[in-house]
Parts: sequence; structure tokens; C-alpha cells
Amino acid sequence: MSAHVVARRQIRGPNPQYRTLLDTMVLTERGARFELLQPDSQKSLLLSVSPCKNNTVRILIDELQPIKARYRVPDVLVGEPQGERMSVERQSKDSVTLSWSSGRHQVRVWHFPFRLEILCEDEVMVTFNSKGKLWFETLQEPPSSLWKETFKEFVDIKANGPSSIGSDLCLHGFSHVYGLPEHADDLQLRDTRDGEPYRLYNLDVFAYDVYSRFGLYGSVPLLVAHKPDRTLGLFWLNASETYVNVHYSPSEHQQTDVHWLSESGVIDCVVLLGPGPQQLFSQYAQLTGYQALPPLFALGYHQCRWNYNDEADVKAVDAGFDQHDIPYDVIWLDIEHTDGKRYFTWDPEHFPEPAELQHHLQRKKRKLVVISDPHFKFDPGWLLYNEAREGGHFVRDREGQIYLGSCWPGNRTVFLWLNCSCLIQGSTPSLFLWNDMNEPSVFGGPEQTMPKDAVHHGGWEHRELHNLYGFYQHMATAEGLIARSGGSERPFVLTRSFFAGSQRYGAVWTGDNVATWEYLEISIPMILSLSITGIAFCGADVGGFFRDPEPELLVRWYQAAALQPFFRSHCAIWSKRREPWLFGEEVTAAIRTVIKQRYCLLPFWYTLFHQAHTSGLPPLRPLWVEFPRDESTFSVDNQYMIGDEYLLFLHLLSVELFLFLSWFNCLGRHAGGALLACPVIKPGVEEIKVLLPGSDEVNQPPGNTFICFDGLADGELYLDDGHSFSYRDRKAFCLRRFNMLSGRLLCREDGAFDCDTVIQSLTVLGVKNKPSTVVVHLSGEEHLPDNYSSTFKKQSLQSAVTDEAKTGCDKHSGQTISRQDNNTQYKLKE
Repeated sequence: MSAHVVARRQIRGPNPQYRTLLDTMVLTERGARFELLQPDSQKSLLLSVSPCKNNTVRILIDELQPIKARYRVPDVLVGEPQGERMSVERQSKDSVTLSWSSGRHQVRVWHFPFRLEILCEDEVMVTFNSKGKLWFETLQEPPSSLWKETFKEFVDIKANGPSSIGSDLCLHGFSHVYGLPEHADDLQLRDTRDGEPYRLYNLDVFAYDVYSRFGLYGSVPLLVAHKPDRTLGLFWLNASETYVNVHYSPSEHQQTDVHWLSESGVIDCVVLLGPGPQQLFSQYAQLTGYQALPPLFALGYHQCRWNYNDEADVKAVDAGFDQHDIPYDVIWLDIEHTDGKRYFTWDPEHFPEPAELQHHLQRKKRKLVVISDPHFKFDPGWLLYNEAREGGHFVRDREGQIYLGSCWPGNRTVFLWLNCSCLIQGSTPSLFLWNDMNEPSVFGGPEQTMPKDAVHHGGWEHRELHNLYGFYQHMATAEGLIARSGGSERPFVLTRSFFAGSQRYGAVWTGDNVATWEYLEISIPMILSLSITGIAFCGADVGGFFRDPEPELLVRWYQAAALQPFFRSHCAIWSKRREPWLFGEEVTAAIRTVIKQRYCLLPFWYTLFHQAHTSGLPPLRPLWVEFPRDESTFSVDNQYMIGDEYLLFLHLLSVELFLFLSWFNCLGRHAGGALLACPVIKPGVEEIKVLLPGSDEVNQPPGNTFICFDGLADGELYLDDGHSFSYRDRKAFCLRRFNMLSGRLLCREDGAFDCDTVIQSLTVLGVKNKPSTVVVHLSGEEHLPDNYSSTFKKQSLQSAVTDEAKTGCDKHSGQTISRQDNNTQYKLKE
């Protein structure tokens, strides 16, 4: 709304030029400070530059002497980044160059016009204010007639006048940029000169347009740039409505200009210097937090609709999964389960015994998830409403009265400014929560959300923190579930609205999609965009939320979603029932197969989430993350990697460990035990073309998995109890690391988790000649266990690749070793 005016005002200019007053420089333990002066208006700004120990640089600009404090985003950063002291490298009347990290990194600040360069090894990586678009509207005392902006019939009062901010940054040598979710668009950001900028403004957008830069349910203001020898990021920490313009220069110049514009707040920009994708993910996780380690059940299959009618309906659907031999872990209830849309309650007629229903599911080791939206029914007779009102927890309008909007409870709906971590009546440890409508969605409001001049706790206007609203509900809900267990159990909370840092609290889904092929197709780049910007636990509603999918689309959607982190089928109240057994035996069999395959891979997924939780690496990765120098991968977003180049495929349904080896060096590097996923996203497809990085494209039948290695292998398997924080508090986990080199397989184990999972067999494929002997050394034992045996058998690793590749992959002898110990060294001798 008003930021459209802001964007036009900033883009059209003229932009005032600022001078850096170099003689005001102050060096501190955390970096350096300078004053910036706008000569015409004589307005002064304060520039802070803070290099950090993890290869990041923070640029902060605020008014030097504001009439009142401007909003700075709280709670998103997990702590104040640890700064480094800088020293003066060079200084003249035109510029000053400061260095840190033994001179490897530098910041050069220019006097006029003000610009700031970040250099690595004497090469300029990023220039802040390269085009002179620095914009900073200072706060003003209220005039006799208030500043107003209008949007349709809505009036927005700005008590202290316009307060927008903005700047441009030049990324030198980069021609591929990604990120800025959430948009239903390609993974690689498009040049915005041909249309609208990317908008970051959380909105309830039902059946959103595809290939659009319009803002959706969540916002992560992180832009990731990549070239063959460098990956870097720009994190714009601002929660007000924000626009981002992306301009790619002609190929011979190899640079990208990014222009950020925000409605309010301060300029708080962190440059993440990589140098590689893995380092960048770690740097961002250190800033905003690592992905929460989910309970194991959350990685299984979820069944949901708006709405299952009553307790009998839930039990019938639950029984249907057993009858049709389809595994699942969680069944969900939407808004109709409540008593008159009062969240944290149950409809007394349709759900009279909620605890018994939860116990019924728990006896089968299944969970129940119910919805909790951020608004309350205006009901003075409801205890929870009265407690929130008396505690002053409701948003107020600009006149100081409780703000009344419209949402599911009706036209008199109130909204929490800090969502309560309430416990649901009849809650048991097997009940978990789902946050919806938390953009916040306000029926009939400006753009179906809250007015910007509504007032939150502390007197802050809604415009300042709009994109944080859902983040806070997600936080409070997760904290409430943790409190329920006395701090011992991991929560599971799904949220629709999110911001940077939401990954610390649970999962995200892509909102109200539609049952068409184009929504299946767009779900892949949407999920990849979330994955590379920290939101690793993400997915899209299987089959589409709105309308009814044809059987072929439904099956293809299951096949795609089973290879994505969050796996949930969900549909609207107007859609036909969609349980997997309602479309004929052929469809049921196909869905059964793909869900069972998901469960076969659960140890693999769980290990990947352990990596995300400890290193920041997302389970889903665009091809360029794993093949950063292969430029053919940079624009690919219809296929992706699950995991990295681990060469171990862990298949624990039958408690077996398979180590695949191939002497075919297709990629010129050891790569592969990760899965390469290329879902079918078009109707009537019987064959798909897959890009194998480092090679020519090949045709590959859908559903087959191709893996190739060059004789080196390593990998890991993570295990814990799957539900508690004991892995964190008591080191109760088991991390098994495997390494294969020169015919020797080493298995090492860390952690204090006493698990009964054993490796029953080891299968080695790709061995050229049958080994004459197998030497097994057990740590701390002189003799082999009594149950040790060694057998040889013929194995075949099938792959749909070229004849040259098959020469190294097919019909090699294999070997199986059965054993019951976990700390072992194997050596194969020809």
C-alpha cells in the first residue's frame, strides 16, 4: 500500500548525495563509526561498520539524533555478532581503508559521494551505495495536520511523517542471484526492469498467481549470489514492507545491482562473504539460528483436510490407513474442531472426548495436530479472552481502543500483539499445533491484513513489525509446547507466515495452492528458495489445497512431495475427500509405494536434519550448491539434490548398510550418495531428461535412482530417541561416521545414545575382482564375533546412463558381510 508510494518516491529520486566525514571516524572493539552528512538538508546519519569473526560484515545506518528511537528488529538474531577490531590500512582525503583478519579482508569508505567497498584478498566483492541510492527519511514532529496516505477506502496516518529507507549494493562478478522468499516464481531471481520489484510483505493470498513477484505469506530478506569461485549473501534486517529491485548487467560486465527499499526502521545490512555455499549457510545460521531438529514423527507422512467432521471420522480415516497398509504418523484438524472458533477449545458435540481420541492415536504411535490462529473471538464470557484483555495483550487502533477486525470468529475479532503460549484444553503429549492466518489475515482489511497504524506493545506501529507478526506466534506456540513437557520434549509447530529465524521453531508450508500441474511445478523452486534461506523444514500441500486433482496429478504430487522435507496432504472444505484409497486400486498402490519409500528413507532424512541443525546445510539443495563450478546448474530449478556428496546410502528398514562403489568417474570428482531428484511435473510424461552435473544430459526413466562414484566414499548416520532434548542436554545421540578408501571401510561412533540398531549386512558394489580375503578388526576385540560370516554374490547396479558409463557400473561382483558390532574396520584384499 504506502510502500508503493515509497518505492516510486525513492526510484524516481532525485536521491540526495551524502558525504562521509572521515575526520569523525572512531575505531572501536566492534568496528568503526562515521558520520554521514547530506549537504543540502544538513541532515546527519550515523554509519557503523562491524566486521565479524565468521566472515560477515554488518552495515548499520541510523539517524544521528532522531526525535525518538527508530525501530530495530529484535529477537531475529540469536545474539549480537562478535565483532573484530579493525586497523587503518590506508588513508587520504578521499577515502580510508580499514582491514581485519590479518589484512585478508578490507573495508574502503569513500568521502564523496559516500560509498563503501568490501574487499577480499584485494578484490572488491560488494559496493554499498554504488549508484548513490542511499535514502533515509528522518522522523519529524507531528504537524497541525497529520500526514496521511490512502489506499482505496483505507487511510494510513503517519504520526511522525514518512520514514522510508533504502540503498543499493553492487555485487561484482555475479550474474546469478537467488532467495527473497516467499514468491511463486523461479529459483533464480529475474531482472525487475521489465516489471514489478520483488515485494516482501506477508499477506494471505488465496490461490496465488504463479510466476509473480507479489509477496506471499512469509518473508526472508536474504539474497544469495553465486559464481563459480564465490558465494555471498545480503541480509537486509528490516520487518517493514520491503521492495527489492534486481538489475543484471550485460554479460561482459558480470555484475548485479540490488536496490532495497523499506517503509520504515533503520538500514541494517549484513554481508555474508562465504566463500562457498556451505560457509554461507553456516554464517546465516550463526546469525538467525539453526533449523530446529524436528521430532522423528514429523518427517513422516501427514494427513489433513479442512475438516475431519468428528471423532468418529478421525478414527475411520485412521483405520483406513491400517486397512490399506499405508503408513502415516499424523492426522490434522482444522478450525471446525473448535467451540465456535475459540482456539484452544473443542467442539463439545463433535469432539466431546479429545483426550481419549489422542490416546487412541497414541496407542498406534500416531499424533494429532490442531490449528491455532492468532486472533481471538470477542467474547467477554470466555476466560482466555478476559485473561488476554486484562494482561493488555491485544493490538489497539491508533485511537488507543482494542482493534476489532474480521476473521473466522466473525466481525468482532481481536488480535494478539504477542501470542500467548496457551495450553489447549484436553491436551496430551501427543497433541501438536499448526499456526495459520498469522500474516495476520484480516478479512476486509487493507490487502486483507491489519492497518499499518495499529499499535502494538511498546507503542510500536504495525508498519514497523508487520513481517514479524507470524514469527512471534510461531515462537510463542513452540515455547508453549516445550513448557508443557517441562522443557524435555521437542515441539512440532507448522506456520504459514514466517520471517528470518522462523527455522528455530518448526516447519513452514507454501500456503493455499491449487490442484493444477503449474502449482506442482512451481512448488519445487519455492521450496528450494526457502531451503537456501534457512527455512529447511518446508513443503507444499500434496494435491493442491483448492479444487480437485485428477488421479495422475495426485500420484505425481505424492511422488514429488515424498522427496521434500515436509510431507502433508491437505485440501479445502469445498474439495472432495482425498484419502489415498478413494481413487481406485491402481492409484492406491502407487501412493502406498511412494509413502513406504518415504519411510524407508526416514533415517536418511533424519541424518540430514541433524546436519541442518548443526551446520546450517539444508536437506534440499539446488544443483549449484553441490556443483558450484558447473555453470550448467546455475539456472536449474526442476531438479535438486537431497543431501550432499555422501557416498553412503543408509537403508535401515531392513537394517542394512549399502556402500555403492563405481569405477566410472562420470563427474570428475567423488560425488553422489545423496539423491538426485527430478520429479515429473507434466501430464502424460513417460520419460524425462535429467541434467547430470559434469556430463551431458541423459534420458532417465522416472522413478529410477542413479548414483555413481569413483571409488571414494564417506558418510554418516545420526540416531537419537527421536523426540526429546536429551541429544542436546545429555549428549544422548549416536553419530556413526563411515569412510571408504583404498579398500578399507572404517566405522566410527560418537555420542552416548545406547541404541539397539545394528548393521546386519554390508554390500559393496563395483568391486572389480572378487576379494580373496576379508579382514575385520573390531575395536577392543582380538577375535571376530561368533555370528560373523562372509559370503560373496553377484550384484548389479543398474543405471540409465551411456554405454561408457555402464562399462564401469554393471555386473561386478559384490560382497556381503553380516555382523552385530558397530565399531569395525573392514579391509578387502584381492
